[in-house]
Amino acid sequence: MFDWITGLLQGGGAWAIAALMLLENVFPPIPSELIMPLAGFNAARGGTPLWLAVLAGGIGSTLGAWFWYALGRRFGPDRLHRLVARHGRWLTLTPSELTGAQGWFARHGAAAVFFGRFLPTIRTLISVPAGLARMPTGRFLLYTALGSFIWCGSLALAGYALEGGYQAVSHWINPISTAIVVAIVAVYLWRVIRWRPEA
Repeated sequence: MFDWITGLLQGGGAWAIAALMLLENVFPPIPSELIMPLAGFNAARGGTPLWLAVLAGGIGSTLGAWFWYALGRRFGPDRLHRLVARHGRWLTLTPSELTGAQGWFARHGAAAVFFGRFLPTIRTLISVPAGLARMPTGRFLLYTALGSFIWCGSLALAGYALEGGYQAVSHWINPISTAIVVAIVAVYLWRVIRWRPEA
């Protein structure tokens, strides 16, 4: 998995980083916790420059968050709740979980959007209630971009620093990266199988 992702990032450069980060926010096939450190690792080995990797990752992440924000804003609370009630199995989401995300956003507002960028799953979900609450688009994008660039930059720097010690960790980094992706797919399938409509 490590070799496959690094090959993809090397071949696609900044475009691949942006696309993977966008997809990670829309439907997480590969987590940012793998994408951005490997982008930093590639930068240290002469690939896409670190600043461009962070820029691409931040833009992709922000666009992915904007997709869910726009969806929430366009659908509105009633239509979105009906959508979740009907297709919740494949979204692995129940109406009560959506209501909970709305409540969390109502309590924390802009801080939820900013700090949500650092939390798995929350970084996707928090954009929906922001759209439902019709948070001003410019304000949403500002807080999302700030959180996204800090998160992407931190992960990329960690990967950049890792390059120097690659020989020491190369024997376990590939199986661990593969295990993370397999675990994400397994959790998604488990949630699909275990999902039950609410009474």
